[in-house]
Amino acid sequence: MTVQLSTHEKLEQVCKAFRIQGSLQSYEEIKVGNVNKTYRVNFLQEDGKRKSYIVQAVNTYVFKNPVQVMSNIDLVTEHIHAKAPKKRVLHFHHTADRKTYLMDDKGFWRLFNYIPSNTYNTTDNLDIIRNAGEAFGQFQMMLSDFDASSLYETIPNFHNTPKRYEQLIADAQADPKGRLAEARPEYDWLLSVREQACRLTNLHEQGLLPLRVTHNDTKLNNVLFDKASGNAICVIDLDTVMPGFAAHDFGDAIRFGASTAAEDEKDLNKVSCDMTLFEAYFNGFMEGCRGSLTDKEVEALPMGAKIMTFECGMRFLTDYLQGDVYFKTHREGHNLDRCRTQFKLVEDMEKKWQTMQEIVDLLRDEHGWSDSVSNLSNKLQRESLRYVEAVQLADALGYEIVWQKRR
Repeated sequence: MTVQLSTHEKLEQVCKAFRIQGSLQSYEEIKVGNVNKTYRVNFLQEDGKRKSYIVQAVNTYVFKNPVQVMSNIDLVTEHIHAKAPKKRVLHFHHTADRKTYLMDDKGFWRLFNYIPSNTYNTTDNLDIIRNAGEAFGQFQMMLSDFDASSLYETIPNFHNTPKRYEQLIADAQADPKGRLAEARPEYDWLLSVREQACRLTNLHEQGLLPLRVTHNDTKLNNVLFDKASGNAICVIDLDTVMPGFAAHDFGDAIRFGASTAAEDEKDLNKVSCDMTLFEAYFNGFMEGCRGSLTDKEVEALPMGAKIMTFECGMRFLTDYLQGDVYFKTHREGHNLDRCRTQFKLVEDMEKKWQTMQEIVDLLRDEHGWSDSVSNLSNKLQRESLRYVEAVQLADALGYEIVWQKRR
């Protein structure tokens, strides 16, 4: 006979497997997030001090290969920790057999350190937006020397726009729920912009965009902020870390964070891309990247915002045609409403396209964000080279800067 454990007993069992010392005093479920079940567990240690951890039951319906997910997370977090030992990052605890996960008949579990912090779902505070951009830019910079191809593609073809089009066309031809007629204008419009929507993939195939380690869920609430200073501490929710393009991460952050309306807003007059928020996020993102992106990658960032919005709208439309099987819906035509909101956002971006490019060009020139040797050499001649850029130039030329005491 199987004994049904209470939540407290199950969490206690999981924590013991991860060799957590002390006694479990209390726990609370954290409701933020729609995929995994998350708990904060509070322990009383033998020395009388209290310490908290995060325990998660991973959704194995969404993540079919959770062991691969944890392998990616482990490689990425260890790489960041090795480069910046003093930087606070998520630390996943190990079981006795040195695994960062526990798989039993009740699910797939993991445990990591709890970091006291603030999180935000939305905000119009430009400092918070900028700091979030800097956090995701630092994520790019810290992993710029990591071989992205060594990571598992845990969600195959996640940002493969040509493949997304193939699926959409197949679903439209089959029209299993008889919904194509209602969505015909949106479907026809998507077909008309197919070449533009596949631009990032095409640039990569031409060898112009390198493969990077990407977070792939760059929402504002996936950044932890220090309660005292308000500065970003680190990014979280690393389940979708995979190979991708820097423009994917930047673009999805803009799609979600710079929009003036909710993702499912029915009144399309409320939908636009706020250029003030765009500028604040771009400024922070580039500051965090610290010259780790190529010129072509920087040039592609605004394009990433538009393409990620294309793609998200396409995913909503595909799900609508399939019968709302992937995204949760709360009303009739919910996914079609979401699709229309995304396409209106693209329309507004196109109206402001020159402004977006001007912001990128102006800030890039102002701060000298370019990793090219010629750019750094020009700054050296103008006597405007920063120390960090001098280090980059020396490295590019095969030298290193050494501090030596005067004699």
